[in-house]
Amino acid sequence: MFSIRAIIQAGTVPVMQLRYSFRLYPTRGQQIALGRAFGCARVVYNDAVRARRTAHEQMLPFPKIGDLSRILITEAKKTPDRAWLSVVSAVVLQQSLRDAESAYANFFASLKGERKGPKLGEPSFKSRKDTKQSIRLTANARWKLTEAGRLSLPKIGEVKVKWSRTLPAVPSSVTVIKDSAGRYFASFVIDTDPAADLARFETPDPNNQIGIDLGLKHFAILSDGTKIENPRFLRRAEKKLKKAQRSLDRKQKGSKNREKARLKLARAHAAVADARREFHHQLSTRLIRENQAIAVEDLAVKALARSRRTAKSVHDAGWSQFVSLLEYKARRYGRTLIKIGRFVPTSQTCHVCDRKDGPKPLHIREWICPGCHTVHDRDINSAINVKQAAGLGGHSLWSADKTTTPVVAQRRETGSHGLPDVTRAA
Repeated sequence: MFSIRAIIQAGTVPVMQLRYSFRLYPTRGQQIALGRAFGCARVVYNDAVRARRTAHEQMLPFPKIGDLSRILITEAKKTPDRAWLSVVSAVVLQQSLRDAESAYANFFASLKGERKGPKLGEPSFKSRKDTKQSIRLTANARWKLTEAGRLSLPKIGEVKVKWSRTLPAVPSSVTVIKDSAGRYFASFVIDTDPAADLARFETPDPNNQIGIDLGLKHFAILSDGTKIENPRFLRRAEKKLKKAQRSLDRKQKGSKNREKARLKLARAHAAVADARREFHHQLSTRLIRENQAIAVEDLAVKALARSRRTAKSVHDAGWSQFVSLLEYKARRYGRTLIKIGRFVPTSQTCHVCDRKDGPKPLHIREWICPGCHTVHDRDINSAINVKQAAGLGGHSLWSADKTTTPVVAQRRETGSHGLPDVTRAA
């Protein structure tokens, strides 16, 4: 049998990058300084996009990032119109230029078909009215974590951090984010140790294999008969959200009261999203800890959400986020996650005799197989079919088409300085 532990010992498994986010509580003065940094980074980004568009219109070669850095940052600081760029760290401005370069690189890769996912449009200008803003600082910006557990940022000061867990390594970059609800976060990208990740959970019995059928009445139905209720976070908060939305609509545009109402609505939506994410994390961690192999359907969520009848419920369930968490945790902890095709008729086939009985309306929750006369619970039968379609139970779990090695973070960023002793979190 294939052993991921043997691969790690042989040194062929790449280090996985994970993002650790912590809540920041800046003072009023620090919030003003961060606002300046967000604004300067936005201006440099927009200047880079404008330079690209001008070159395209005049049929000139695109300016290189070195030339943009010299013109838009170094020389711009000497002009009256851009002298205020000096009030923030130069690294913030450099990283903003890199963000613009990455946006264009992704745009061209999407045009050529080299990038997976939906087609990307040309990078657009950032607005000062955007409710979500961020800046990134690398090691040469001389930011640091103080002994008191605060985050020291250049030209901003020592910001209070709410440490919810310990960093496994010393990060070399930090992204400071202000979300739509007015909350501040520090996001660190950490290089994890594959061997330490495997040691975190005990290896389960190889026979612990499950299939998962995702639904709306129950969020997940397991092939062993377990049914996990759907929390319906959005539905439960719908009354509160409607009230906050009506209050926002009544406020005069541009007024301070409207901004207060917008923040209240954004915080209500953030609470729903946070609760949903926490539920997905807890459930995915439990399934990864207890099972060696997991099978799920490759659902077409966008297509399912087109129906006006079920669109809100589909988005409320958050299946894509849950499957993504399962996928990265399976790779991190040496488990197998198998996605079966979305056109496999799991709800139409008897898992006992393999007889296909045709499509059934959603209100039919139980049915009797005409072939073997077995009484089926619709969802449990589907979960068992998902497991069988994935080849689990009697088949080799470790085949060439199963991904069992950790993957890097989706966004390319500076990671951490090796894997030293665990950084103390206050």
